[in-house]
This record gives sequence, C-alpha cells and structure tokens, in this order.
Amino acid sequence: MMEFLQFEFMRNALAAGLLAGVICGIMGSLVVVNRIVFLSGGIAHTAYGGIGMAFYFGWPYLAGALGFSFGAAMVMAGVSIGAKHRADTIIGVIWAVGMAVGVIFIDLTPGYNTDLMSYLFGGILAVPKSDIGVMLAVALIITALVTIYYHDLLALSYDEEFARIRGVPTRAFYFVMVGILAVTVVLVIRVTGLILVIALLTIPPYIMEKRVKSLAGMMIGSSILGAVFIVAGLWLSWSFNFTSGASIIMVGGMTFFLSLMVERAVLFIQKRKGIRR
Repeated sequence: MMEFLQFEFMRNALAAGLLAGVICGIMGSLVVVNRIVFLSGGIAHTAYGGIGMAFYFGWPYLAGALGFSFGAAMVMAGVSIGAKHRADTIIGVIWAVGMAVGVIFIDLTPGYNTDLMSYLFGGILAVPKSDIGVMLAVALIITALVTIYYHDLLALSYDEEFARIRGVPTRAFYFVMVGILAVTVVLVIRVTGLILVIALLTIPPYIMEKRVKSLAGMMIGSSILGAVFIVAGLWLSWSFNFTSGASIIMVGGMTFFLSLMVERAVLFIQKRKGIRR
C-alpha cells in the first residue's frame, strides 16, 4: 500500500486529502448539528459559477470560486435568517442560477478545457503544492477559531435562544460560520469535486454524532473518519484505477450504510430482549 507514496503527486494527494478530512470533520460537524446541509449543497453548486468566470477571465481558480461562492453564501445566510419559511426555495434558485452562470461563461470561453471535469468529479491527484499550503493555512485558522469560540458555537448550534441570553452575537456568528463553510467547500472541491463534496462534509459527522457525547468529540472523530475514507479511497483508486474522488465517497457511503445496518441490528436485538423480559 505504501509503494504509491514514492510518487510526488500521490504524496500531494495524500496531504491534501488528510487536510480535507480535518477541515470537513470540523465544518461538517457544524453543518450537521445546525441542519444546514441543503445550504452547503447550494454553496457547492454555486461555486461552479465562480469556476466558469475564472476560466473566462483568466483568473486563478481559487480567486474566482472563492469570491463567487462567498458572495452567494452571504446571500444564502441572510435568506436563512430573514425568510426561513422560504429559505429552501430561494437557496435552490441561487443554486441553479450559479450553475447556469458557470455553464454560460464556460460556453463563452474559447476552446475546451478538460480540467473542468476535475472540478465536477474531483482531481485530488492533480492538487498542486500551492493549494496544499492554502489548505493547511485554512485548517489551522478554522481549528484556532473553533477552539477559541467553541462554547459560543456550541450554544449557537444547540440552543440559539440560550446563546442570545449569554450575549453571543448569534447573527454575526452564523454569517461567519457560513462564510468559512464557503471557503471549505471551494477547497475540498479540488479533492472530491463539487458533486461529491457534500458527502465528505456530512457522512463522517452523521456517523460520529450518535457515538460521541460532545461537539468536540464529533469534530475530532469526524476528522479521523474522513481521513480514513480518503486514505482508503486513494488506495482503491491506485489499486483498481478508479476515479479518486468517487472512490473516496464510495468508501464513505459503504461505511454509512454499514453503520445504519449495525444500528438497526442493535435496536432489533434490544427490542427482542425487551419482549422476552
């Protein structure tokens, strides 16, 4: 299994994957407990608009995708707070418009760029060292912010009213959290692709949520689990010549369904024992 590490692109892929696991483990836990998975999907697909603009105007990928996604994320966050009863509809519209903008700008770009497929389905094997540096910086910043404001985030995630009573600026925290989520999504798109990024954000936290007793434990466990998914997916990709992003998500998906089966089996056994008593 370790033989693939002799190649630099595989070492880069592993480093990017492990960083993505940490970033998604932390932010994915906040996504799951705050029930903003749909908003995350909106940000991920809206990022395609920024990618299309970046190709058309010749901007760096990160600059175009981050700028467009961050702006869209702020609009979605405002809608989620100000019009909760229609938030899913408006986010869906922004989602679709963002994708359409990306497609139109790509149509207007002369020639055909095959690298676009990596943004849809993942291109972890082509992640440059510059992106790894950015991911490392973002991982450190996210970890520091969550550590410093952990109790405020905990109150916001589980009891918003209590957070307000404590004096937590809940609206500001929500916008910051969604903004960081937009940065997270754009970075992880290079690993799994925008179509599959939501799975990496949600599967590890969902599995860990019922197996830990704290948000911190959920974040740590999700980071470790995400890293395991990525290492296993890379190994499968290397061994069987599968697409790396899809392999990572398939490992996560199989683990997800296995965990559901185990939960159902445990519940069934417990019910049977209760009936016998």
